[in-house]
Amino acid sequence: MNLILNLTTQGLINGAIYALVAIGLAMVFGLLRVLHIAHAGLFTLGGYLALVTTNATGSFALGVLLSMAAVAACGMLMYRLCYEPILEQPPYVPLIASVGMFLAIEELLRLVFGDYGLSYHVPPLQGAVVLAGMQIKYAELAAVAMAVILLAGLAVFAARTRVGMAWRASVSEPRMAASCGISLRQVRYVNFAIGSAFAAAAGVMVGVLNNLVEPSMGAVPTYKALAIIVIGGLGNMGGTLVASLLLGLVEAFGSTYLANVLDRDSVAFAAMLAVLLVKPEGLFSGGHWLRRLVQLTKQKGATQWALMKRHS
Repeated sequence: MNLILNLTTQGLINGAIYALVAIGLAMVFGLLRVLHIAHAGLFTLGGYLALVTTNATGSFALGVLLSMAAVAACGMLMYRLCYEPILEQPPYVPLIASVGMFLAIEELLRLVFGDYGLSYHVPPLQGAVVLAGMQIKYAELAAVAMAVILLAGLAVFAARTRVGMAWRASVSEPRMAASCGISLRQVRYVNFAIGSAFAAAAGVMVGVLNNLVEPSMGAVPTYKALAIIVIGGLGNMGGTLVASLLLGLVEAFGSTYLANVLDRDSVAFAAMLAVLLVKPEGLFSGGHWLRRLVQLTKQKGATQWALMKRHS
């Protein structure tokens, strides 16, 4: 029983980090229908900025905030300079551009900081707490807390704010949203800023958990996140969240019970391939209740925005 509890806890921790990465990808794909491979570069950039700031100032909180703000600005700049001029091109054009940006960011970080990565001078969030007989590191608790706070904040933002309703309306009915006076360009900037900040937060926590930040650290989590958004139903935010947690659990249990056959990453990719072979459109696509709920939420956002514009 203790082993099951430990594996479940570790799976949820991994799933929370995957969710932070995958939600940003799902947001970009849901709005632009672009596979944002460069998200991996923003993930790594966030880890580096937090580490350098923390080592220079001794404040981990400042490192996290500065990292998320700077990477959010980089995400918006990336949209303006790279994606916006080619949105009307075939889908493979933005995809190739995104891969190029990812490789450019990775090589730039390698040139600036070296090939072997960096570590915290004084690793933050050290120590552990005992819960239900399990020893959980403060860094792991912080990773889950950050994921819960950010995802809950995103839900409130989407449901309760004017900009959030405009975003939901733009995802579900972009033409109707534009006819109601919504600036699609501004919504896309907000979309990239939030998704990039989430990637930075995930990169920071992975760097803290491993006490290592290196140029290639974003590749594997982002590749998993790409598969997660497919499993969750492309553009389906709720499905992406559920798929992230499921992958974390499968990875934790599989790496223990199948350790003699496959390593942790291999277990995760094998599970995702199995799902995609059985249901390539994703677990939460089609007429599934979760996707239907997300669609109704988006439609409600478009209707609320139209009514708000009518009475303003």
